Amino acid sequence: MLTIFAGIIIFIFLAGKISTIIAMLQDLADNAGINMVYVQTILKIIGIAYIAEFGAQIAKDAGQGAMASKIELAGKVLIMIMAIPIITIIIETVIGLLPA
Repeated sequence: MLTIFAGIIIFIFLAGKISTIIAMLQDLADNAGINMVYVQTILKIIGIAYIAEFGAQIAKDAGQGAMASKIELAGKVLIMIMAIPIITIIIETVIGLLPA
């Protein structure tokens, strides 16, 4: 319980810093003319990675190594699913740059 509590306190402390980073990334995307859908998707992917890692570490601390592995796997699958539209756009862009 102490580990979970400490993790939550640290996350709350860092939430302000995270929101500053997100705002900066959104400003950079606006200046570069990047569609915000892609930036939001990337931020969601990063969030999933952090949450999955946090959950896996809590499970490991509780002595549930098998559960931690399943949490990590679920996080990776969710990341792949969310990355499909971005990967598709990248592939289409590369194909469009190749000479006919």
